[in-house]
Amino acid sequence: MKPLLNILLIEDDTIEVMKFKRALSVLDLNHKVHNAANGEEALKFLEQKDRLPNIILLDLNMPKINGIEFLSILKKDEVLRYIPTIILSTSNNKKDLLECYKIGIAGYVIKPLKYEDYVSKIKVLISYWSENQLISV
Repeated sequence: MKPLLNILLIEDDTIEVMKFKRALSVLDLNHKVHNAANGEEALKFLEQKDRLPNIILLDLNMPKINGIEFLSILKKDEVLRYIPTIILSTSNNKKDLLECYKIGIAGYVIKPLKYEDYVSKIKVLISYWSENQLISV
């Protein structure tokens, strides 16, 4: 049996949060999902080191602190820098993609428009990180 993941989803769009949770439900995956509506909320959540996520799924276009700013802050922290962070965004901007990889993301997934394609991508993403040997920080 695959271990349950503790996932931090940083997404400001309520519909996207519901879509992600619904996809997990459709796939019969019972992973724990914490949601932060922006980078500020996520950093507050991450201050509590006893409940760190196994992976972070991050949208790029958010208010207050955008995804790239959040990544820059995250990667400067001696503990948080090791949490695999995957971009889950509608942006296919090559500049954003390169900047994210320079900062140190673990992956970049472009959200498809069709729900079935979205579920398929989430299945592959979660399956990979469920099998990967994650470092417990």
